[in-house]
This record gives sequence, structure tokens and C-alpha cells, in this order.
Amino acid sequence: MIERQVRQALERDGDGTMAGIGIYRGRRRVRPTGRMILHHLGELQLRIRGATDPPNIILSQVVQVDLLDLLGLDMRRPRRLQT
Repeated sequence: MIERQVRQALERDGDGTMAGIGIYRGRRRVRPTGRMILHHLGELQLRIRGATDPPNIILSQVVQVDLLDLLGLDMRRPRRLQT
């Protein structure tokens, strides 16, 4: 489902591929796979400082920002789990 959503967003915005910066060597344009997407998003970190402070997403690669945008997620406003 994640792969499908990313590919649909890429097709709306262009030719269905994304630049390979940080994804594959050679900066070639590629169609992202679910495995590649989960690999890069799996490296995200969520920092929670206190009970009243909003959580922060720690990004280590530019491609993570692109993938979060394609998925329609706002990285500046991560949601808290309701307990």
C-alpha cells in the first residue's frame, strides 16, 4: 500500500520516477519499490523529550523528506499516540 501511494503521487507530479539521490548509486531515476521505501523510512527516529513537549522526527537522509512528502505526512507535526 505504501509503494502504491508513493508511485501514484510520483505519477501525478511527473513521470512516475524519483531521482536516485541517496537511494541508488549513479543518481539514476528509479521507480521506488516497497522494500526501498521501508528501508529508508525504517531509519527515521522519533525523539520525545517530555510529556508536554511535541515529538520530533529525526531525519538522516534527504530521501526521507521526499518520501514523507509523497506519502502526504507532515514531518513537522507528528501525531501522538492516544493513551
